[in-house]
Amino acid sequence: QVQLVESGGGLVQAGGSLRLSCAASGRTLTDYDTAWFRQAPGKEREFVGVFDWSSGRAEYADSVKGRFIIFGDTAKNTMYLEMNGLKTEDTAVYYCAARYYSGIFSYSQGHYNNWGQGTQVTVSS
Repeated sequence: QVQLVESGGGLVQAGGSLRLSCAASGRTLTDYDTAWFRQAPGKEREFVGVFDWSSGRAEYADSVKGRFIIFGDTAKNTMYLEMNGLKTEDTAVYYCAARYYSGIFSYSQGHYNNWGQGTQVTVSS
């Protein structure tokens, strides 16, 4: 099993940027499909983006496309979520998730069986 720890959350003004990290231990992330999800207060957890380590390709939810970027650092065994142009509606707890490599992008939280504890992102107006 891989252990995941998110960091980098905080309070930022609308229009600002943050970079979240998802550091892994126990296994290498290149053995996994990895993704970011978020959960806003009173709402269900939703898909943010997914990253393929072999190709470096990512796919994003429409709500963050063009503003968020996912990338990975194999040497640090860490996945990142670069968030730009933040909006108040981006306020949420952000989670990274992993499932053993399948080669198929999954946007469903039910497909992931390894989760971090989450990091809070608050965007003020």
